[in-house]
Amino acid sequence: MKYSKLQNGSDIRGVAMENSAGEAVNLTEDAVKSIARAFAVWLKESKGNDVRIAIGRDSRLTGPQIVEWAVEGMNMEGVPCTNFDMASTPAMFMSTVLTDKPFDGAVMITASHLPQQRNGMKFFTRDGGLEKTDIAKLVEIAETVMERPALQIKSNDKEDFISLYADHLCDVIKKGVNAEDYEHPLKGFHIIVDAGNGAGGFFESKVLKKLGADTTGSQFLEPDGSFPNHIPNPENAEAAKAIVDATLSNKADLGIIFDTDVDRAGAVLSDGTELTRNALIAMMSAILLKEHPGCEVVTDSITSTGLADFIADHKGIHKRFKRGYKNVINEAIKLNKEGIDCELAMETSGHGALKENYFLDDGAYLMVKLLIEIGKGEDLKKMIADLKEPEEAVEIRFAVEGDVPAVQDKALKALDEGISGIEGWTVAKDNFEGIRVNADKEHGNGWLLLRKSLHDPIMPLNIESDSEGGCKVIAKDLYGLLKDVEGLKTEPLADFIR
Repeated sequence: MKYSKLQNGSDIRGVAMENSAGEAVNLTEDAVKSIARAFAVWLKESKGNDVRIAIGRDSRLTGPQIVEWAVEGMNMEGVPCTNFDMASTPAMFMSTVLTDKPFDGAVMITASHLPQQRNGMKFFTRDGGLEKTDIAKLVEIAETVMERPALQIKSNDKEDFISLYADHLCDVIKKGVNAEDYEHPLKGFHIIVDAGNGAGGFFESKVLKKLGADTTGSQFLEPDGSFPNHIPNPENAEAAKAIVDATLSNKADLGIIFDTDVDRAGAVLSDGTELTRNALIAMMSAILLKEHPGCEVVTDSITSTGLADFIADHKGIHKRFKRGYKNVINEAIKLNKEGIDCELAMETSGHGALKENYFLDDGAYLMVKLLIEIGKGEDLKKMIADLKEPEEAVEIRFAVEGDVPAVQDKALKALDEGISGIEGWTVAKDNFEGIRVNADKEHGNGWLLLRKSLHDPIMPLNIESDSEGGCKVIAKDLYGLLKDVEGLKTEPLADFIR
């Protein structure tokens, strides 16, 4: 098997266990050992032979075995490893910068919110997560790495790093609130956590309780890779309902929900208002624009017009960039290198990275920023009271058959050439992905974005409208432009407008 098939952008992902879906296992022992050893080779080439690597995992059932294989692979290259056992993805990065003797590299065994049969590997150095090109190099090295003589050292020390990372988060909150009771800035607040049986349960015991919060009603904190309660994904409807219900029934001041490896998060206010997608980006923008007036905020391409207006009204600069959290983060880093103060890079999926936190997408750190505001007595709901949410929003995904890139290009060309013929439509300015079209009040009162998928043979379409029924008005006009594009399966759009 070509290991390149396991590359998923800047991660490695595959099927790690037998499953009822009938998916063949491809994240095998040989694959894990080879790719882990390739990381050791790659790291030594850039850092020298005397390197140390940390490894951790989320709660997936296959995690312990994959950690064992990965450590063996890295040991074969003569690289000592330290096993953190249960950890979060952000904690693994922090192991390269936080301690007196930081690790040179780190590996996180996770497949984020994907089904339990899947697993994967994320790689870090103190410069951040490896890029897509770096992963391509790893899988290239992995193809032949086992032909090298093995050194066969044995190094698999254990370390409780998640507690050190949690202490760091506690320190940030204590300094940010600067309460009279400095050690307990969350005393008197009722805050609950839903970890979805992923790796985020530590936040309840090692952060919230330690800082004085009442966490009664927190749920699904125990790691369980069968995910018996709901998918650990803040965007999942069942998961969202679970944390909303728990927040309301426990009369909590705030509910927090994490994905499996804690690089994403969402929150619920005391009245059940969900802080996800545009609302969470607005909240983080409001906080950072208070601290850094006039700074820039980079988001992905499908953020709403209401969010753009919110950022502008709060005297910020909004750059709507490409989808993909690495794209958004890298654009923010690029802006800062150009001398532009960009403090936040955030996707609607919940991936959010702050300049003050190494531009690391860390769901726990996002919640830290909210907790600081609560501790200082701020009313979170009032902070985003002027955010206008769309009346309607829909996402439709078109399957693509045949020559996928050619069909995608034809679809975008058909839309581009047809815009001038649709009354009330104009091309959105400063768009960096696909084609975004604004529709005036008489012709849908909203916008659409048609783009190529980052990884799959599909074309996602997002439509939002500030008027009831507006999405269908926009969709009908679009259907007339796309229905004859050969290879583009427009049936979902036809079904929507019926």
